[in-house]
Amino acid sequence: MNLKRPISPTTAYRFAAALVLVLSIYSCANMSRPGGGPRDETPPLFVKSTPAPGALNVSKQRVEIEFDEIIQVESPGEKVIVSPPQKDMPEIRALGRKVTVELKDSLLPNTTYTIDFSNSIVDNNEKNPLYSFAYSFSTGPTIDSLQVSGILLNASDLEPVTGMLVGLHSNLDDSAFQKLPLERIASSDELGHFTIRNVAPGKYRLFALKDLNRDYKFDNPSEEIAFFDSIVVPTADVKLHVDTLWKDSVTIDTIIEYNHTHFYPNDILLTSFNEGFQSQYLDKTERTDRRRLNIYFKAPADSLPRLKPLNFESDDWAILERSPHNDSLQYWIKDSTIYNMDTLLFAAEYLRTDSLRELSLYNDTLKFTMRRYKNTKKKEKKKEEGDSIEAPKIEFLQMSSKTSGSLDLYRPLRFSFAEPLQSYDRGKIHLEQKRDTLWIPVADSLVTFQQDSIAIRDYTLSYKWTPGEAYRVVMDSTAFTNIYGLFTDDYTQEFKVKALEDYANLYLAITGVTDSAIVEILDSGDKPVRSAPVVNGGAEFMYMNPGTYYARLYIDSNGNGKYDTGNYAEKRQPEEVSYYPQELELKANWDIEQEWDIYATPVDRQKPDKIKKNKPKEKKRSY
Repeated sequence: MNLKRPISPTTAYRFAAALVLVLSIYSCANMSRPGGGPRDETPPLFVKSTPAPGALNVSKQRVEIEFDEIIQVESPGEKVIVSPPQKDMPEIRALGRKVTVELKDSLLPNTTYTIDFSNSIVDNNEKNPLYSFAYSFSTGPTIDSLQVSGILLNASDLEPVTGMLVGLHSNLDDSAFQKLPLERIASSDELGHFTIRNVAPGKYRLFALKDLNRDYKFDNPSEEIAFFDSIVVPTADVKLHVDTLWKDSVTIDTIIEYNHTHFYPNDILLTSFNEGFQSQYLDKTERTDRRRLNIYFKAPADSLPRLKPLNFESDDWAILERSPHNDSLQYWIKDSTIYNMDTLLFAAEYLRTDSLRELSLYNDTLKFTMRRYKNTKKKEKKKEEGDSIEAPKIEFLQMSSKTSGSLDLYRPLRFSFAEPLQSYDRGKIHLEQKRDTLWIPVADSLVTFQQDSIAIRDYTLSYKWTPGEAYRVVMDSTAFTNIYGLFTDDYTQEFKVKALEDYANLYLAITGVTDSAIVEILDSGDKPVRSAPVVNGGAEFMYMNPGTYYARLYIDSNGNGKYDTGNYAEKRQPEEVSYYPQELELKANWDIEQEWDIYATPVDRQKPDKIKKNKPKEKKRSY
């Protein structure tokens, strides 16, 4: 965690300002009702409770809270958080103007309890929520009153994380998060803000957890987590604040002085991540085509399965086509005597996740069947004299181009074939450039034609295109032959390379980066369209199509050229991400240079609202 990354002053102030309202209304550090500023509807107002807010030496497990109007509790199982965490779900009911909470766990001695309703309490008619309402009591003679606040963002895209548990451990051992339930908890709200209330003085470790099995500890590698690198020591101080009431624009009516309690830390940034664990197992096998076997695994794999034929003998029986992460495999059977068999049996050896969540070698038998359908032939009709006899159609190998009539200057031509190729004749592949009305051959030595390293049925034709020029590719008949003996027909495709005037060029001058970093240019859906490394303090993007873009940068800590998530066992945070806080409007035939200090904008304000997925309207609050 990079502690120099700030969150916005408004974010930090929100927690402190809410506390002013708490103290002035209830004189209890744990009862708060941030309002909504001037708005048409008023949320429910707290009237009284049994026990009273902040009550001491409480022994009963039932709490009753009354409001000034009929209320409802929305999604209590998700929104209402009881701290310390409860093994058994409390029973929460709303009846008329009252909410009752029945705690099922036995009360712990000398412990402060907090029931944080978040925004679950709404009025019956207009559903106006009472924000950040929390109630507390103590089973001992004192009540803990410190708070820890901050914001929780997704590490990879800086999206606010909603509804994730954030909690403290007084046990500072690294293993406590994995072995013991969190001691004090809160839930992040719709903007990712969290406040852990009623914390005792001391030293703590801070975590966030998407608790899949409701045991309040990180014991499932599929759970999303966050952890703060530093020890948290909650503190508070009281400052005198002065407010002025005016009779009119020039005359003072009253000067009000009051003490305001500030709780610290109130600006913690947590970034959540998933370690990327997925249970590995064989998901599905199928044979939808007689010549192709499909095997699907549930998760990416570092190795390929071993298949040994059981009902036929062959060492070189198929060509393997695999996905980039080895989770989708296609075996193209080469021999007709094999693919004409209705059933194919294999002894398979592959890695799968065992009961200890470790990968172990597993032996299996795979059976692929292909139903044989009878050919239904219509009775031949006697042909009348003069009827013509159609010649059988030649079946060609199907080839498709992934290029339209316009080609980007930096892209190669890309072709895809229906089945894997056995061979191709380079002498039958021609590239020509148009000069006036004539097509002039391009020297073969200047053209590269090669197979894709992963998508084995895809091939690219590369050339140093001249901007704005027209080209055509001509492929003679039989230029390509597949593993089943089919060949391609004649093929011609004309296209034009875009002119330099059609593009924009972008240079980002970046400060704040000391390690290697990668910049991604994003579309309006927050998806990368281009990427480039930061070199000598800048990232360059040539030949960009005009449009509105956004930019994200991540610190490539290990220099592998890709974004890496975190790992708790290794105490490794996910790689740090920053967003350029504004749109990048690129216009044709423009060269744009933009300065970007990745720490100039607080991290919770960096991502532009237009590409945020979680962008609820923040309610105005009167403090």
